[in-house]
Amino acid sequence: MPFHVDSETGRLKRVILHRPGLEMKRLTPTNKDELLFDDVLWVKRAQQEHDIFAALLRSRGVEVRLFGELLAESLELPAARALVLDRVFDEREYGPLATEPLRAVFDSLPGAELAEALVGGMTKREFLERYPGPSSLRLHVMGLDEFLLQPLPNHLFTRDTSAWVYDGVAINAMRWPARQRESVHFEAIYRHHPLFAGAAGAPFHHWSEPDGGHPSTIEGGDVLVIGRGAVLVGMSERTTPQAVEQLARRLFAAGSAHTIVALDLPKRRAFMHLDTVLTMVDQETFTQYAGLGMLRSYTIRPGAGGRELSVTDHPPEHMHRAIAEALGLADIRVLTATQDPHAAEREQWDDGCNVLAVEPGVVIAYERTVTSNTELRRNGVEVLEIPGSELGRGRGGPRCMSCPIERESVD
Repeated sequence: MPFHVDSETGRLKRVILHRPGLEMKRLTPTNKDELLFDDVLWVKRAQQEHDIFAALLRSRGVEVRLFGELLAESLELPAARALVLDRVFDEREYGPLATEPLRAVFDSLPGAELAEALVGGMTKREFLERYPGPSSLRLHVMGLDEFLLQPLPNHLFTRDTSAWVYDGVAINAMRWPARQRESVHFEAIYRHHPLFAGAAGAPFHHWSEPDGGHPSTIEGGDVLVIGRGAVLVGMSERTTPQAVEQLARRLFAAGSAHTIVALDLPKRRAFMHLDTVLTMVDQETFTQYAGLGMLRSYTIRPGAGGRELSVTDHPPEHMHRAIAEALGLADIRVLTATQDPHAAEREQWDDGCNVLAVEPGVVIAYERTVTSNTELRRNGVEVLEIPGSELGRGRGGPRCMSCPIERESVD
């Protein structure tokens, strides 16, 4: 199988990144909250910082594939194009008078132009400058500068929308409306792009988009492939217990994993995903935010029947023990920088724990998280630093901004 991720720390071979583009230029002080950002970015500087991140990965022998290019190439294929447009242009969104005319116009665009519009968004004014508007009540009541198609700035965080877990890929149902369209883009890529043609036999640990208010949502920032057939999952404000059970059932049925440890995270913005407070730096070592504390955890294993699950409840003080047991270890090493509570909170907000391992004991981190990086180095971890003064405004670090699709196996 050409695509396989069986750990957080095996030598990284291939990864998907998304370079900031038009969608970031759409962020304003008025719409940033709706689009899940705490601030607007200086886009040119964010692009420069992202280019440094990609160049560093390439210098370590990692093949970097850019999401925008993969999407544009996929959209040249009729099946992928139909998959995306059928999901995006829905009568429930645009009404019966506008849906088909809009879909036809977007279907006429070349792949690269269509990809930019799908990710970067399009206003009514931009649309009418090029095409006559259909006679639609929905369009008539829109302001000229309202978005006909909302931008998707969170595509920057390729970790969340899809996640390779051992021998398969999960295309995730995202929690908030601002991110839900992202999933269909990755589904089109994985199902139809030539790069993934050889992965056609890989299990799809797949969720549909949220429908009818059902709360089964899960995001890749909460999913850590810790190795040895185990997965660590955070039940956060964006990943629900129901979705964790679904993930467990699919992984166990496919024979992809044998154990899931689920941590009950605080349901707050600062603890958005598990990887904002806990990531892995080698096969036995984690870096953890001091303010996380110890959490109630649950070990999930296959039950007696084909669809049964066995769940063991652990008190908070056993959190690290539950993770170690899932890995078949006597204990794990947990590194936490010693700081006063205010400094620790600031550094966690700057993604001090959100590191990306490029091989065991070698991680990429933001240069601004000085104390956390120093603590890692003091414990023998090599830290490769990148600037993040603008990228960090999105509340996501190197792990958030990367979707590994292939790692070397580790013992």
